[in-house]
Amino acid sequence: MKEVDPKSEKGKKALEQEVATASVTGVRRAWNDDSIARGLNPSKLANVLASANRGDIYDFLTLAEEMEEREPHYGSVLRTRKLAIEGLERHVEPANDDEQSKKIADDINNLVQSAEFDDLISALVDGLGKGFAACEVMWKGFKTTSYVWRDPRYFRFSDDDAYTLRLCNEDGTAGDHLPAYKFVVHQPKLKAGIPIRGGLARMAALSYMCKTYALTDWMAFCEVFGMPIRVGKYGNGASNEDKAILRRAVANIGTDAAAIIPESMQLEFIQAANAKGGESLFENLANWLDKQISKAVLGQTMTADDGSSNAQSQVHNEVRLDLLKADAKQLTTTINQQLIKPYIDFNYGVQEVYPKFALYVAEPEDIAALVDGVHKLVPLGFKVPQQFLRDKLGIPDPNDDDELLGVASVEEPVNEPTKPSDKVEANSKTELNSNHAHHHDHPHDDEDGLDDFVNVSEAAIKDLVAKLHTANSFDEMLTMLNSAELNTSDIADVLALSGIKAFADGTVQP
Repeated sequence: MKEVDPKSEKGKKALEQEVATASVTGVRRAWNDDSIARGLNPSKLANVLASANRGDIYDFLTLAEEMEEREPHYGSVLRTRKLAIEGLERHVEPANDDEQSKKIADDINNLVQSAEFDDLISALVDGLGKGFAACEVMWKGFKTTSYVWRDPRYFRFSDDDAYTLRLCNEDGTAGDHLPAYKFVVHQPKLKAGIPIRGGLARMAALSYMCKTYALTDWMAFCEVFGMPIRVGKYGNGASNEDKAILRRAVANIGTDAAAIIPESMQLEFIQAANAKGGESLFENLANWLDKQISKAVLGQTMTADDGSSNAQSQVHNEVRLDLLKADAKQLTTTINQQLIKPYIDFNYGVQEVYPKFALYVAEPEDIAALVDGVHKLVPLGFKVPQQFLRDKLGIPDPNDDDELLGVASVEEPVNEPTKPSDKVEANSKTELNSNHAHHHDHPHDDEDGLDDFVNVSEAAIKDLVAKLHTANSFDEMLTMLNSAELNTSDIADVLALSGIKAFADGTVQP
C-alpha cells in the first residue's frame, strides 16, 4: 500500500476521494443478475471451486452470495454467526493512565460506539462466508464519516500473492494495490491456507448442491404420489368432441397422472415398491444435510436443528463459544491495525502504545450456583466484593433516593416468654437464684447456668482437696470423702437448668 502523508494536502484529498465506485457496465456493476446456482451440478461446482483455487474468484463469490439467498437454512445459521459478533459489547482500554491516553481512548470509544461503526462491523463479518470482506472508509479531515461495504466481486487477489487484494479493472483483471488507509480488509482465519479457500460457503457448497437435488426429487415425488390419479370414463358411443371435453376436465383437476379410458376397459395402477416411505427418505436426507451445514457454521446442531432445553441452549449460546471468541479476536485485530492505529496517527501522532479496542464475549454462568456458593462461603469468612456480585447479576448500584429491598426485622418480645420452655427456664432461674444467693459474692448473670455450677462447687472442692492431702492412708482418704459435706442439690439444679435450655434451643433432641 502506498503511504499517505497526513500533513500533505494531496494525502488528505486522496483519503476523502471515493475509490471503489460502481458503474453501469464492467465488473463493478451496481446491479448484477449473474447466477451460478441455477443448474448447479457436480461438474459445474467442481469447475467453480477449481477456478477459485487459481485466483478466478468471481463465480465462487457469486455462488456464495446466492447460497445465502436461496437456501434458508444456510442463510439462517450464517446470519446467526454474524449477528452473534455484531451484538457483542464494545470496549476500549486506554494505553496508560495519563490524561493524554485517556483522552485518546475516549475519542476511540466514541468512534466504536457510533451508529456508523455498526456498518463497519456488519460489512466485515460478511467475510465469514466468502473468505474475505472489504469495506471502504470515508474520511473528512482525518475523521471517519462512514463505512461502505463493497461487493467482493469488485476485487481480485494478486497473481503473485494470494493474500493481497486489488481493485479490479473494468475488464476484470487485477488492478492497482488498494490505496493506503482507504479500506479495511478482513480475512477470517477459519483454516490454514489462502483466504478464498477458508470461507464457510466453500465448506457448505457440496451440502447445498445435494440439498437442491433432494428438494427437487422430493417435489417430484409429492407431485406424483401426493396427488390423486384422475380417471375419466366415457361410453362406447362418445364422440371425439366428448372425449376432448372430458380430457380437458380431467387435466384441469391437477397436473400429469391423468387418463381417460372407455368404460368397458379396466386399468390397474400398481404402487412402486420404493414409493412407500419415500417422503421420509427425502426429508431425512434434507435434515441430515442441514445438520452438516449447522456444524460447519455454528459448530453445533443443538440450537439450530435438534431442539433443546433452556439450559442446553444457554450452554451452546447459538454459536459455539470458542468460535465466537476467535471471530471476535480476529475482527478486533483487523480493526485495531487497519483503522484505529491510522486514525490515532492522523489525529494524535504516532504513539508508543495504542489503546485496545475489544469485543467482550460474556461467559455463560450458572447464577443460581454462584449465589448458593456465596451464601455458603461468606459465613465461613470468605470475602466477596459486593460490586462483583452486582456485575454478575446485572444489578445496578442503588441511588441515594432509591427505595431498597431488605429483610424485615423481627422484634424480640420483651415481656413474658411465649414458649413454654422459655417460661420453665425463667422460673427455674428465678428459683435457683433465690436458693444460691448465699453462695455468691457477685451478681448472677450467666444465661447458660455454667457459672453457677462453677461458683457453687469450686470452694467446696478446694476444701475437700486440701483435706485429702493430709490423709496418711487410703482408708483415711475414703473416710474423708464419705464425710465430706458437698451441696449436691445446688449442682443438680444447675445441671437441670442447662438441660432444659438445651432442649428448648433444639441443641438436644428428646
